[in-house]
Amino acid sequence: MDQLLSWGLGVVRGAQSVASPALTAFMKAVSFSGTEYCLLVLLPFIYWCVDKRRALRIGIIVFLSTAINLRLKLVFAQPRPYDLDPSVAMSREVTFGLPSNHAQTAAVLWGTAAPLFRRPWGPILAIVLPLLVGVSRIYLGVHFPTDVLAGWALGAGIVVLDRLFGDKVELFVAGLEDRLALALATAVALAMNVLYLKDTSLSGAFFGLAAGAILARKRMPFSVSGAPVKRALRFLFGLATVAIVYALPKLLLAGLEAGGPPLVRFLRYALLGAWVSAGAPWLFIKLRLAEREEGSYSAKEKDGSVISK
Repeated sequence: MDQLLSWGLGVVRGAQSVASPALTAFMKAVSFSGTEYCLLVLLPFIYWCVDKRRALRIGIIVFLSTAINLRLKLVFAQPRPYDLDPSVAMSREVTFGLPSNHAQTAAVLWGTAAPLFRRPWGPILAIVLPLLVGVSRIYLGVHFPTDVLAGWALGAGIVVLDRLFGDKVELFVAGLEDRLALALATAVALAMNVLYLKDTSLSGAFFGLAAGAILARKRMPFSVSGAPVKRALRFLFGLATVAIVYALPKLLLAGLEAGGPPLVRFLRYALLGAWVSAGAPWLFIKLRLAEREEGSYSAKEKDGSVISK
């Protein structure tokens, strides 16, 4: 293992040998696409303006993928390149290195989002963006190549499982009564907490997103259709409300270490997830930024591609 890490450190140093301010800025921007802040922008856009079924599926799979990744980091407990050589640190993280969560998240996010795009753009994005994210993590000195390769492999495996079984799972959950669906979401959130006990924000976001969608699917279903201008206004206004829901509790709890006790963090992120899937759509309908969609939830209902919409 020491030899493998030494080899990986050499690769990091080699990547940084061509470093420049412009390249570093580009790599940091690419790396940002694998963070929760990117998901906070992309997921609401898809959910409110493109395809809410696909957005819900993407969000749930990404949350589950991240929980698995964080658990594996604890299992392997591998250092990061800057732990061996502080001079390569262009960025820093608070978790262990193996596997790379950024690389895994990018693979899962764009792999599950690929059906939204017409060919060949979906497959291209699903390959190119995770590739760039992985390379950026090596360049920034926060991951060894083996961390990135493991992240890509896990992400690709999760995408394959989604392609094989995702539709069946979606149909099964769509057929459950609300109480049973909520019970299932609760059980999964608890399982996520067991996987990674250090942080309940991930399970909270998952539970809020799922619970909000379950409660809203019959009580206030909304349509993602509408003129481009209306969709743009819906997204911009909704994103502003998400920023408030995300930032305000964080500011109020700024005096508490790590954002407060586990239950507080869980509730904070549950509120955020529920706002995206239920609160903001309710507000859109009230403000006539979206039309109410008549009829019950159907997992078979699809909205087509981004380009066609």
